[in-house]
Amino acid sequence: MAVKDTAPYLPECLDSIVNQTYTNWELLAVNDHSSDETPEILKAYSEKDSRIRFLNSDKPRLIPTLQVGYAAAKGDLINRMDSDDRMPLDKIEVLVNEWLKYGKGYVIAGGTEHFVDEGEVGDGFLRYERWLNEVARTGSHYQQIYKECVIPSHCWMMHKEDFDSVEAFDPIIYPEDYDLCFRMYRKGLKVIGIDKVLHHWRDRSNRISRTWEEYKDNRYFEMKLRFFFELDRDSDRPLVLWGAGRNGKDMAKLILKQEDSIHWVCDNENKIGKDIYGIKMAHFKDIQSLENPQIIIVVASPDGKIEIQEQLKVWNKEPVKDYWFFA
Repeated sequence: MAVKDTAPYLPECLDSIVNQTYTNWELLAVNDHSSDETPEILKAYSEKDSRIRFLNSDKPRLIPTLQVGYAAAKGDLINRMDSDDRMPLDKIEVLVNEWLKYGKGYVIAGGTEHFVDEGEVGDGFLRYERWLNEVARTGSHYQQIYKECVIPSHCWMMHKEDFDSVEAFDPIIYPEDYDLCFRMYRKGLKVIGIDKVLHHWRDRSNRISRTWEEYKDNRYFEMKLRFFFELDRDSDRPLVLWGAGRNGKDMAKLILKQEDSIHWVCDNENKIGKDIYGIKMAHFKDIQSLENPQIIIVVASPDGKIEIQEQLKVWNKEPVKDYWFFA
């Protein structure tokens, strides 16, 4: 657990760990150059409970601080925690018991629930929460991986050997939780979803996902495309981009850095037939004339996504075989 300036929330977080129904754990709590009372709180808790190990990071920022903690880890099973959040009291017990059913080669992932101290959780976070919990319930992590990060950074458990096999906290790439999901996918680790809330996730205005430059454009198109071309792109098949809004245009520019040409389609009559970036925009029905295409779908509207899903169900046969929602 990397810890930086979370003194107002830290006792609540630590209490939720100390009071876990599963008791055979160690917490590597690593202070990242805090300027508040965080070090004093960590020191006090570590003196009361020997399972809590208080460390200071010699490297600033999140991932290097996690690296410091992980280098000192002794446990066989690994889970990450955020220092302003809370664990349900049976979180570790549920994760461990589920992992024991499967063993190495498996990642156990649960659901999450946002909370705030005052006011209400934002609609965007609530939509993301509902989606995450549905992914966990259905075990559709890899099928949905190009939409958004499918496993929150705090809501997984895996064996240390498996974590090492996907480079643990080594890559200095943000968002680190999403990059980790793709590395699990690349390695072929199997994800078992649990239909249960296993983490209480605090929404606050100064969380790093709101304030750091690395998280500013939260579509993460470059990361998604990097893994798509590495893991899923078949260069012998035509590539289709579906969507002509801002997201579609931004995605087209990125794809064209790696592909000489693409088939670009939409349902906007005002754009069909126009030349954009040297590509003539086509009607989405033209997909049917392509042989075994791969389709990247980039639309912002929830209604538009539903309509596309319904259309793809109608086409659930050749020539439409593989498609991925990227937004």
